[in-house]
Amino acid sequence: MNAYRDQYAQLFGNDGQVVLVAISVDPVDTLAAWARDGDYPFTFLSDPGGETGKKYGAYIERNGRVIDNRTLFIVKHGKIQHVMAPFREVDPTAYEALGAAIQRARAGW
Repeated sequence: MNAYRDQYAQLFGNDGQVVLVAISVDPVDTLAAWARDGDYPFTFLSDPGGETGKKYGAYIERNGRVIDNRTLFIVKHGKIQHVMAPFREVDPTAYEALGAAIQRARAGW
């Protein structure tokens, strides 16, 4: 999440038109503490049973456990514009592709 935080302004800008929402199976209190301590500029949402993640292909169930496959959803005006699955946050080229997808979303595709 630090890579997202550190590149957020450059990638997403600050007009709120296109945003990042981080969804995980972690409890609300854990996410709130993590967001506060890490000074993240985006919203964290809790999906404890992984139902939302399963619906959109972000979570996979293996051996009775829900696993996050690090999917990014580019959202504009409350609608998913692009899905990056899985997103490889340690690969610098992934941020180039993310930036291009964000620009396409801004332009209206």
